[in-house]
This record gives sequence, structure tokens and C-alpha cells, in this order.
Amino acid sequence: MKAGKEWWRKHFDPGFYNPADKDRLARAPKEADFVLRALGLKRGAKLLDLCCGPGRHSVLLARKGLAVTGLDYSLPYLREARERARALRVGVRFVRGDMRSLPFTGEFDAVVNLFTSFGYFDRQSENLKALKEARKALKPGGLFLIDVINRLWLLRNCLLRDWAPHEGGFLLQEREPRNRFRRLTVKMTRVYADGKVADRAFAQHNYDKAELSAMLKRAGLSPVRFWGSFAGEPLRAGSKRLIALARAE
Repeated sequence: MKAGKEWWRKHFDPGFYNPADKDRLARAPKEADFVLRALGLKRGAKLLDLCCGPGRHSVLLARKGLAVTGLDYSLPYLREARERARALRVGVRFVRGDMRSLPFTGEFDAVVNLFTSFGYFDRQSENLKALKEARKALKPGGLFLIDVINRLWLLRNCLLRDWAPHEGGFLLQEREPRNRFRRLTVKMTRVYADGKVADRAFAQHNYDKAELSAMLKRAGLSPVRFWGSFAGEPLRAGSKRLIALARAE
């Protein structure tokens, strides 16, 4: 099983993979509330939602009084994000860009990167570069919040093959781990309600607390606190999420 080089350039299309489906939209308000509590920002603070996707968190954070910029590579996601902001009558600046080369320097009080939107690049040096760019976008002492899947949870719980009903059709996922889930390739096959079939593969690097901490420190971000869920639960080996708060050094 192989994912194409720079698979992320075409994978993130709401017609195939929609991170703002009904279930995820329902969870977004509580996730946004957690982000606000973790960051402790005042109204008017400037926040970058890095890899914002269709903007389900961006618009909620803006409604809470933050000055939000959302950046993503996917044009379809950005179109959906702008439509969502207009529908809710909130002002969000949406920008297309690559997380390895951000057009910001010392601009934000906080940067957030949510829902395992990290580790996509083949070389770890490129993933580290993305973290360094997030650090560059922060004001001195600014905060960085990242949410990824916990590699230790994958070791204990990840199924190599599963399927489930999905948006009137079905979604099959086949997974191929390497190096104890530090690298994971996933083939997703969608069977649509009309019988059409489409498949794509993606690959990502996964991290545990120690591995992510080391990456953050190399990028000039000092870890401050960790959680295991958006409910604010402590991080444990069995936690599915790995949420880290770090401060720009």
C-alpha cells in the first residue's frame, strides 16, 4: 500500500473526505470551548487556525471574540469555510498556504493546529519545518496548541481493517503501520449512496508525548501542559488524543 508523493494536495476535498460532517460539527463547540480555556486569551487576541479545513473551529473561535485567521492548502475547504463564516456573520480571514512556508512573522498571540493536521510530510525535517513556521508566526511568548492522535493509543486499539456506514454509503479503511505506528499508511475506499466507488491513500507520522515534546523543543516551542481529550482529561497511555500546549521561547 502506497500513498502518492504529497498526497495531501488532492486528498482534502469535501466530496471525498469531509472533516465538517454532521458528527464533527456537533463536537466542534465543546472543542472550541476547550481551546479557549487552554489558551486563556482575551477578546481581540490574534489567533491562527493552522490547517483550518472547512473552518468549523475558526468561526466558533471568532464568535467568541478572537481575531481569527484560518490557513489551509485546500481551496474547496476554504470555500466552505468562507461560506460558513458568512452564514454565521462572523469575520474570519481565510488564507491559502502551505504550513511549511507561512506568510506571517510575529503576528499571533496563539496558533492552533487541530484534528491530527500534522505529520503529513514524508521527511521528518519537513514536519519540523512546519513547527518552526508556527513558531515564527507567534509573538514572543505566544502559545501553540496542537492536537494529534496518540501513537500509544494506536498501538493498543488501531484496527488494520474496518468499515462503517458513511453519509448514505460506506467507508472502508485499510491500515498499514510501520515502526510501531510511528508511520501509518491508510487506504480509504468510499462507496457512495449511488454506488460509485472512489479510493485514496494517505500517510502520516504519529507521535507519543516524548516524541512530540522533542519536536516542539527543536522548533523553539517549550511544552507547558498536556491533555488526553477535549474534555480536559489528563494525558495517559490509553488516551486517544494527544493535546499539547507550548510557549514560544
